[in-house]
Amino acid sequence: LLHTLLGFYPPSAGTARVLGNDIRTQGREIRSLMGYMPENDAFVSGMSGVRLVRLMAELSGLPPWAALERAHEALFYVGLGEARYRPVDSYSLGMKQLAKLAQSLAHGPKVLFLDEPTNGLDPPARERMIRLIRDLRDAGEVRVILSSHLLRDVEECCEEVLVLKAGKIATYCNLEEERRSNRRFLELELRGENGGESGVDEPFAAALTALGCECAESTRRRLKVVLPAEVGVADLYRVADERKIQIRHLDYKRDSLEDIFLKAMES
Repeated sequence: LLHTLLGFYPPSAGTARVLGNDIRTQGREIRSLMGYMPENDAFVSGMSGVRLVRLMAELSGLPPWAALERAHEALFYVGLGEARYRPVDSYSLGMKQLAKLAQSLAHGPKVLFLDEPTNGLDPPARERMIRLIRDLRDAGEVRVILSSHLLRDVEECCEEVLVLKAGKIATYCNLEEERRSNRRFLELELRGENGGESGVDEPFAAALTALGCECAESTRRRLKVVLPAEVGVADLYRVADERKIQIRHLDYKRDSLEDIFLKAMES
């Protein structure tokens, strides 16, 4: 999908627009407005960091003098100012990832595609990359589109999530709205009147369902419950008392991005 939007592959059917530009006929304009940090390394052997970033800025449409100036700025921004004259071949994996980020930013894009930006990074390097991505997002000057199989990275950096499965949209969600809606998502640990631990009491679950709750057995003696707006936690204790069920533990639980992703894959 990313490569097709960038014009590397022609679409087999249909079309798309990026910032109003048709990907079939306006590829040059699109590439001047977009930054792309690829997953795989694509460095020129023996080229220094500043020469690489300058070259990529020129290919994106900047004149040579502006490309050189922006290359220095981008390398200092990502933290490679001291290493900008070294050959990229000599960079560590983390430095190479930062160099790829710098070249994607040098020409001042309006949209930034980041493909697996934390791939292979150790924890400190990952934290640095995530911090840079969040800074770019929060500055509001560029729209960041992050493609990653690391759901933690997506959750830390993104406001909206689109899950693709077999080339089709499996689900879309706004993470902030999802967090707000999940404030009524509870997980209960239960125990019967006789202290038994054979599993969730089915009449109790049925009684909650009759109140309008959505219920699902999580593990033995644990029940996930989504409360409708008109039902409160006190109602759960009332029904438990009527059924002689002990609520031993109650947690407010929100759907993680992993839960959302797995549901999308199952549907």
